[in-house]
Amino acid sequence: MATENPFNKILKTLEKPGGGGEFGKYYSLPALNDSRIDALPYSIRILLESAIRNCDEFQVKSDDVEKIIDWKNTSPKLVEIPFKPARVLLQDFTGVPAVVDLACMRDAMNRLGGDSNKINPLVPVDLVIDHSVQVDVARSENAVQANMELEFQRNKERFGFLKWGSNAFNNMLVVPPGSGIVHQVNLEYLGRVVFNTNGVLYPDSVVGTDSHTTMIDGLGVAGWGVGGIEAEAAMLGQPMSMVLPGVVGFKLSGKLRSGVTATDLVLTVTQMLRKHGVVGKFVEFYGQGMSELPLADRATIANMSPEYGATMGFFPVDHVTLQYLKLTGRSDETVSMIESYLRANKMFVDYSEPQVERVYSSYLELNLEDVEPCVSGPKRPHDRVTLKEMKVDWHACLNNKVGFKGFAVPKESQTKVVDFTFQETPAKLRHGDVVIAAITSCTNTSNPSVMLGAALVAKKACDLGLEVKPWIKTSLAPGSGVVTKYLQRSGLQKYLNQLGFNIVGYGCTTCIGNSGDINEAVASAITENDIVAAAVLSGNRNFEGRVHPLTRANYLASPPLVVAYALAGTVNIDFDTEPIGIAKDGTQIFFRDIWPSSEEIADVVQSSVLPDMFRETYNAITKGNPMWNSLSVPSGNLYAWDSTSTYIHEPPYFKDMTMSPPGSHGVKNAYCLLNFGDSITTDHISPAGSIHKDSPAARYLTERGVDRRDFNSYGSRRGNDEVMARGTFANIRIVNKFLNGEVGPKTVHIPSGEKLSVFDAANKYKSEGHDTIILAGAEYGSGSSRDWAAKGPMLLGVKAVIAKSFERIHRSNLVGMGIIPLCFKSGEDADSLGLTGHERYTIDLPSSVNEIRPGQDIAVVTDNGKTFSCTLRFDTEVELAYFNHGGILQYAIRNLINAKH
Repeated sequence: MATENPFNKILKTLEKPGGGGEFGKYYSLPALNDSRIDALPYSIRILLESAIRNCDEFQVKSDDVEKIIDWKNTSPKLVEIPFKPARVLLQDFTGVPAVVDLACMRDAMNRLGGDSNKINPLVPVDLVIDHSVQVDVARSENAVQANMELEFQRNKERFGFLKWGSNAFNNMLVVPPGSGIVHQVNLEYLGRVVFNTNGVLYPDSVVGTDSHTTMIDGLGVAGWGVGGIEAEAAMLGQPMSMVLPGVVGFKLSGKLRSGVTATDLVLTVTQMLRKHGVVGKFVEFYGQGMSELPLADRATIANMSPEYGATMGFFPVDHVTLQYLKLTGRSDETVSMIESYLRANKMFVDYSEPQVERVYSSYLELNLEDVEPCVSGPKRPHDRVTLKEMKVDWHACLNNKVGFKGFAVPKESQTKVVDFTFQETPAKLRHGDVVIAAITSCTNTSNPSVMLGAALVAKKACDLGLEVKPWIKTSLAPGSGVVTKYLQRSGLQKYLNQLGFNIVGYGCTTCIGNSGDINEAVASAITENDIVAAAVLSGNRNFEGRVHPLTRANYLASPPLVVAYALAGTVNIDFDTEPIGIAKDGTQIFFRDIWPSSEEIADVVQSSVLPDMFRETYNAITKGNPMWNSLSVPSGNLYAWDSTSTYIHEPPYFKDMTMSPPGSHGVKNAYCLLNFGDSITTDHISPAGSIHKDSPAARYLTERGVDRRDFNSYGSRRGNDEVMARGTFANIRIVNKFLNGEVGPKTVHIPSGEKLSVFDAANKYKSEGHDTIILAGAEYGSGSSRDWAAKGPMLLGVKAVIAKSFERIHRSNLVGMGIIPLCFKSGEDADSLGLTGHERYTIDLPSSVNEIRPGQDIAVVTDNGKTFSCTLRFDTEVELAYFNHGGILQYAIRNLINAKH
């Protein structure tokens, strides 16, 4: 078990500059006197410091520290290391189930005689409510209030629960709805860069339940997205297991040309890194070009790490970081502490000094002067198209067969013009016409240059008398209240309003599909005539069907380009040669006539973006707004569960829990619930999207008086285990071998031969007293890490999964929920072993967990006489401890109770 930290001998004191006392103590990397550390990438040094500080020879071992120091040699071998982040970041969709689990743990602690008040996050948890705002009302001065009222009507119950959590739990900050987008709030306010906790200094690092948590990497804070179970584990002080990543060194030189935006840069970088191949790796930026790259531009690049496939896009702290911290209202004392600590621990980059050559796994280089204005689309973020090639590329897309770059529109239909009536006015619609133009997403709304650049485009257009067609759904959703302050101070918001880009709310909108409806007349013109309509948005994802069901072409663009395309009304335009509109005096207006220079933008940024704006915004952020403050919530540290609620429900994780761990247990005579082939993803397993009218979840809601129009989504009901269990394996594209080629969320109940929904079959097995297992092929659980992809099967009664291979994080999540992961031996699978799935399976494990070793062979026996060997995929001693306790949450509760004695 845990012992005293063997690295306490390198604890040093950090003195304040000028002899004004001390900041605190820190674990000194230079004190290790190991020359290998000097060559380590800065991102790897953060992993190293965390391992040293948390070393207890149980969860984190000295061997793990050595693996990280020897990164150059160990990372190619894909070794695993534990990592304990400094804090956890949640948004509301993923925050609700996390708070539900904490509330359940308190109940269990109380029932078992422990102190329920001990159940609190052990690291700081920041929860920002930002995923619930829909653009129902646009192009209106009252849009913000109207949309927020609808948001509270739909989500009152969830919001009330989170408000209770903010009062009930220590170490948890809840940022109310209407405050901004989680990642922009993280960048401008929540990011610490360096923590000082109980007199010990250490680097800020964060895992978040949203893939774009990586935005904070632009501030020199190591952060990335994880699933809910990993986040909950981190909250409870447990280590994450991760593969020690390779690091791609990305060298930047030169300076962006005038008129080229940060969005153009990030789309270029995304394409380069996709081509290079960076999945599972860190990308670390360096070079003299860094001194010319503002922090907001760095954050834009870091934000899109998921789109180029990297775990992080990391920018080490330098003088530009310190300037940004001061701009955003961090105190001089805090900035001094950050600089002093990072310099002392060799984590600060000073480009005025000679640079030590660092070792990277591979290298890329970009001269910023080579970046051209561009967009990405029509269906993927890395399909970059330069502006000058846009018209040609659009016509190619119309011609190409259906695919990522094709719509297969017949030649004779490509010039089709559809007449329709919009609010009693004749109107026309063509392929490529823009019907949604949205300035949205933390990717760009955190960047004053592109936001004020968009406002300058609007001003120039308004001065010339240009207008946006009234049927285009235009919107502006700032990522924080700071944006509104500087747009108002600049005097430019009124021009955005004039073009229909009124502020609609503060949160994730069009970029995550919260676009709201488009006008019925426009929608009918599109659907009845098979028009390929376009959306242009300043977001980070444009996969087909994500932005809006009726926009088959979706282009990512900078905020100024969003305004330009809204004015043009089409993506079928060559901005160099064709006019964007007609001026009041009848002259043709071109793109170049409304496009601001970089100098113009810099001047308005300099005069309009001020530190006091950040201080005022964030001093008030936790005070909420009238609707949040008027929410009535129960007091007390134990939650008063409402048995009639269809949003928040007490899950049965701890129903029969006692103080004695259940210990090692195998599986006896289990039936196979599902028999899968290769590449079953977490999207197949986890409940997601809308709730189908004929599904078990719909039946459950209807029985409780919920009208179909109020079903909402699985995402909004993540706090109700009854809904989520019914939505597990409910994907309409799932392929189950039992169904002989039929696709859909059904399975066969083996004893009776009945074809049932997966939930109904699982329930039938449970009522008959039978355990179940799952058979699967390679890469089981690949895709995004989703907590319900492990929680759901556990609630269905699944005791084990036997697969050819597992996605790493999903395997870990199964262990965390008490499900046994087993791998077929190399070269074997269900088919080669002659398994049909109609057998009954017995998995014998040693009776004591002390007799189990990570990765040992286990015999599986079927009722028809087959015996085969599998590898038991408990990969660490910590995972064995989780299994012994029945899961990670049970392990945490018993540990806290025992700590009392």
